[in-house]
Formats: sequence, structure tokens, C-alpha cells
Amino acid sequence: MNQYPQHISKEELQALPLVAFEGEVIVVDHEEQVADAVVYLKTQRVLGVDTEARPSFQRGIHYPTALVQIASHERCYLFRLTHTGMPQELADIFADPKIRKVGLAFKDDINGLRRRREFTPANCIDVQSIVARYGILELGLQKLFAICFGKKISKAQQLTNWENSHLTPEQARYASTDAWATLLIYEDLMAHEPLPEQAVATLKQEEKERMIEHQQQIQDQRLREQGIEPPPHLTPEERKAHQAQRRREARKRKRQRQSARKKKQTSTDTTK
Repeated sequence: MNQYPQHISKEELQALPLVAFEGEVIVVDHEEQVADAVVYLKTQRVLGVDTEARPSFQRGIHYPTALVQIASHERCYLFRLTHTGMPQELADIFADPKIRKVGLAFKDDINGLRRRREFTPANCIDVQSIVARYGILELGLQKLFAICFGKKISKAQQLTNWENSHLTPEQARYASTDAWATLLIYEDLMAHEPLPEQAVATLKQEEKERMIEHQQQIQDQRLREQGIEPPPHLTPEERKAHQAQRRREARKRKRQRQSARKKKQTSTDTTK
């Protein structure tokens, strides 16, 4: 039976004890350091991965991946890509089907790395894509770690400059903690039985209804602040019936358009 809570509040999160990665942190900022790091990583069956980029505070401006951190339980390597580039040996780790790499919102991380050097990712698992199978409806790393372990990790260094000439000790600890925490979450999930598919579908539907209700409450409050009484809302069953009706109408319009195109084509062919 599933033992994870679906959510954790900000208040509950703040009350938890703070933890961080306590293993060995190795900064790789010279090309000659890459080979030894890769030798170690190839001995691991599962690795936690995260990346960092210089934060952008202007819309539409994005910076390349500056750091990729790869962690086991005992050791975390911090590859400073602004110094080393994306070495082929490192790209090969992400393309190796024998080594499982786990991350959070991993597609974005992988795409950022592939912009540095092209490779075909293999055996890369996004934790966000599997947590719902265990009844968890949170997606952020800090909340996922809290749900699994009853402890919190710091996010204080998230918006610091990862392109600085030297990483601060606080940045190094933060970066390694994120990769390590992702690994621990994945392993904890794998130690539990996932929920039946129908139970997961029910949870997702209930969460969708909860979000709709929450948005309606916000809209109602805004209307009341303007002196307007909110209109009555549809029940979940009425919304479902309304959506089904809209889908039927959309299919009907599509058939009508297709029929009109066929008639037009037939008329054109006859004229010719």
C-alpha cells in the first residue's frame, strides 16, 4: 500500500530539518581531470544528475549550461563546462545504456548538454515522469525530497552565477546536493510498489478538479472585490458532460469541413 503523501505544504516544508550531501565533491575544471572522473562514473549502475546555468532575469535570454553535476552516494563530480566544454567521454556517459542516469525535468538538462555536444541519450529517467505512479503529485525537488525522507534541502544558491571563475563552497555543496537528492528519491521510489493504473488516473483526475476549483475560487474572489456576484459553477459531472458535448460539436464541424472540401474537389474535377 502506498505510504507517500500527495502533497506537502510550504509550512510543513519549512519545519523540516535541513540536510546536504556530505560525500566527496570533486570540481572538474580542467580537461585532464575528465578521464579519471569518467573512469569512476562508469563503475556506477545509477547516477543522479543535475545541471546549472547562469540565471537570466530578462525574458527571452538564456545562457548555456555551465555546470553538470553527477552523483553517486559517496561522490559527486561537478563538471564546469564553461572551462572544459562538453568532453566526448562525458557525452558517452549519457549515451551509455548500461548506466542509468536520473534527473528532474531531465529533458531540459539533456537538451542543454546536447547543445554543447551532440549525443544520443540512453537510459535517462526523468523522476517527474514517474512520481505520480506512487501517489505523489508534487514535482519540485525540494518537496519531493521532503515527502520521501521528511527532510529538506536548501535552494539558496539556485540563482547565483554559475559562470564565475571559481565556485564558492556554498555553490559546490548546493549543486552536489541536488544531484544526490535526485538519486535518493529515485531509489526510494524504486523500493516501493507503484499504485495500480486506475488509482493513478483517479488521483490525477481529483487533482485536476482541485486545481479547477482553486482557480474558480480565485476568480470568484476577484469578482467580489469588484462588487460582482460570481455566477454559479458547473459540478464536475456537468463539466464532463459539457466537455463531451464540445468534443462532439468539434468532430461534427470537422466532418462538415471535410465534406465541403470533397464537394469542392469533385466540382473542380467535373469542370476540368
